[in-house]
Amino acid sequence: MALFDRIRKEWFIIGIVLVITFAKLEPSVGVKGGPLKPEITITYIAVSAIFFNSGISLKTEELTSALMHVKLHLFVQFFTLAFFPVAIWIILKLLALTSINHWLLKGLQTVGCMPPPVSSAVILTKAAGGNEAAAIFNSAFGSFLISGVSPQTLMKPDVARL
Repeated sequence: MALFDRIRKEWFIIGIVLVITFAKLEPSVGVKGGPLKPEITITYIAVSAIFFNSGISLKTEELTSALMHVKLHLFVQFFTLAFFPVAIWIILKLLALTSINHWLLKGLQTVGCMPPPVSSAVILTKAAGGNEAAAIFNSAFGSFLISGVSPQTLMKPDVARL
């Protein structure tokens, strides 16, 4: 029974490995316009289901309690919106000294300034046994905040000149 308990505990990681393996073996299933219709199922149904499931499983007291962790929220937002983009920027400065395509560096710069996807942050936090209510708040708040204050727009580093 220990193996079954371990599988139940690690269901998300096992599922990711299985999905990646299946995608490698049969990539045509998940292409845009393919049988799974990812432009609809992922964009609307999967993200909505994750938020609905997370919201319905949270108790109001948990959400209220999570909102009171101001130091946690400040740390998460600082790490996501300042520390990580600056670290990526420094790495890009070093990579610019190599022969890597500058468009790849620009892509890495852009991705480095984006908040983590809300659905991934919530699911991984839940799977790790973390504070799911705080993850929901920080993911939603970070996504809202990034639309107005982005390190990409504040720093405006030109990768081509790196």
